[in-house]
Amino acid sequence: MKRQILCAGLLAASLAQAQTDGIAVNQVGYLPGAAKLAAVPAGDAAAFTVVDADTGRSVLSGSLGAAARWAPAGQDVRLADFSALNAPGRYRLQVKGLPDSPPFVVAADAYAAVNAASIKAFYFNRASTPLLPQHAGRWARPAGHADDKVLVHSSAASAARPEGSVISSPKGWYDAGDYNKYIVNSGITVYTLLAAYEQFPALFKAQNLNIPESGNALPDLLDEVLWNLEWMLTMQDPADGGVYHKLTNKSFDGNQMPHQTKGERYVVAKGTAAALDFAAVMAHASRIYKPFESQRPGLSARLREASVAAWKWARANPQLAYKNPPDVRTGEYGDAKLDDEFAWAAAELYLTTGEAGYRDALALDRQTVRVPGWGDVGGLAWVSLAQNRDKLAKADADLVTQRVRAFGDELAATWKASAYRLTMAAPTDFVWGSNAHALNQALMLIQSYRLGNDRVQLDAAQSVLDYVLGRNPLGMSYVTGFGTKAPMHPHHRPSEADGIDAPVPGFIVGGPNPGQQDQKNCPPYPSKLPALSYIDHGCSYAANEVAINWNAPLVYVSAALQALTPKAPAAR
Repeated sequence: MKRQILCAGLLAASLAQAQTDGIAVNQVGYLPGAAKLAAVPAGDAAAFTVVDADTGRSVLSGSLGAAARWAPAGQDVRLADFSALNAPGRYRLQVKGLPDSPPFVVAADAYAAVNAASIKAFYFNRASTPLLPQHAGRWARPAGHADDKVLVHSSAASAARPEGSVISSPKGWYDAGDYNKYIVNSGITVYTLLAAYEQFPALFKAQNLNIPESGNALPDLLDEVLWNLEWMLTMQDPADGGVYHKLTNKSFDGNQMPHQTKGERYVVAKGTAAALDFAAVMAHASRIYKPFESQRPGLSARLREASVAAWKWARANPQLAYKNPPDVRTGEYGDAKLDDEFAWAAAELYLTTGEAGYRDALALDRQTVRVPGWGDVGGLAWVSLAQNRDKLAKADADLVTQRVRAFGDELAATWKASAYRLTMAAPTDFVWGSNAHALNQALMLIQSYRLGNDRVQLDAAQSVLDYVLGRNPLGMSYVTGFGTKAPMHPHHRPSEADGIDAPVPGFIVGGPNPGQQDQKNCPPYPSKLPALSYIDHGCSYAANEVAINWNAPLVYVSAALQALTPKAPAAR
């Protein structure tokens, strides 16, 4: 293996040490007008001081909050609130008897770099193209998986495309640490990225990611999304509108670079979830790309037509839940509960077409607001409906406002009651991909904030970003390349096989997962407590893998906080 892996004992000791005696801060930094909290292990000290990181000069002092236990980590903590610090600079936080905190900045563009890198990570996961040095730097690599000669699996066979037929299905993003491409997971990913653009277009129009398409009069984020959208379009059967669930090897590739893999690739079985996620995304994308007709003539109409065709197929096949065929052993993304997919697709098609039949299919009054994830996409319908209330009847618009704001109030109440000031409170919050679950909680808080301007909801969303960037009991930023202590061994084949010490930057890893479902050759986790169930090891796909649907809410939340956080009063 290219990097020397820490032995299990040293790894566990390192994480335990961070949990017991570290001051936890957002290691990337804070916007001047943001809420600013640090978590301090409870002890005898009752005060904190913020000092200039370069000179040691004291710039702010205050009292620590009362000690309280955060059950997910089994840790007693006191909070330091230094929100009054709004002068740009580089700082550390000090508490008597403890080591200084990692350094952090206060800056007006505090999240610009992490936002850009979290989008650029999608470029690094592109299939079917070389990553050239002028765009990828030291992570340049040859093209892998051309996918221009993909076989139709027996489960996907039809009269027009019998088993063994060859189709072309290039482009797209590798889904996670593996090299396969999945429609269901692409659905929530593309939607979240396009929602970020839809809500904060000025930020993305000004961004230059240094990707091959930069400078082509389309915002770079929309260029990057198109790489995957164009692949998704190839996954629709033109004969009937159905959508193949995934493009995959029969088994996972080994720990090698994309261009070194040799396995045959297949499109596998159509399914209702894939068709509906596809329909929702294409309808949404049709709206987003419509203003760019001159740059991409006919694209918006093509996306809309593809959406309608997939919807019709799903209505004719309403319960076709995907299961892996016996000879296919890659990620399943199986989902037998499909009412949320129907609601999301109906909402997007209604907003795009204005046709009453989709409004009827949505049955808005029967839908509930929930934190979205790939297996439960109902929350995405509420995000789009909240954004497009002007297209709704007044009663519907009022219902959307009331329910989204109420859900934000629920999440904010959990945040207020948390010893760690986090919305992560229940055991069910610490699941596979817990960092993305937290970020999707923040995404829903932001929808509520945008409707009611309740600052507590923005502060709660800020705390989620703080958590994934270092304000956690392990004192670790979970984003590669960012923070004082960040993952070095993500479960990501290019990062492990490329011969470069540093992993590909900009990826958020899955995060603490008490399920600990890794293979037996992984070292033991330092703890079974939910918030401590993490190892930085390449074998850990349960806690340390990367995935496109996890990066997307990091893009959204970092952009939203950068765009929405009020400007600070005069610096002090």
